[in-house]
Amino acid sequence: MERASAVTTGAPATGAPAIGEPTTGASATGTRRQHRPLSYWAITVIVVGECAIGGAMDLFQLAPFYPKLIDLGYPSYLSTILGIAKLIAAVVLLAPGLPRLKEWAYAGVVINMTGACASYVLAHQGLSNLIPPAAFAVLAVLSWSLRPPTRRLPSVGR
Repeated sequence: MERASAVTTGAPATGAPAIGEPTTGASATGTRRQHRPLSYWAITVIVVGECAIGGAMDLFQLAPFYPKLIDLGYPSYLSTILGIAKLIAAVVLLAPGLPRLKEWAYAGVVINMTGACASYVLAHQGLSNLIPPAAFAVLAVLSWSLRPPTRRLPSVGR
């Protein structure tokens, strides 16, 4: 009987409000869901900004990144390769769709940043050098984990 009344009134049989109806009081999970897109975009803009600015600086071999790359013993052409890759990642992360390319872009950002951390450690540089790349790696993982469903690969087998 309850199901019949739900169909005729348009309200769900679960007692939850119908789509478009206001809820009475915000739940903790509802508030988190509302902040999730804002958190995603705020973090993603930071990651994309680092990719775009850092990529341009790498491409044009500008300080401070280029001298550090050379000091760590890497060849100068690596700067061009990294610059192009970072600029592509910035475009892919902002573009709508392209879920598989987004996965690769996020992986590239994390690999680049963890590689920078490893380079500093192995070259016996100061621990303060680890903070920026480690922070950007964490932000990239956060951005990846907060992606809305439209920016994810479709689930397989679910």
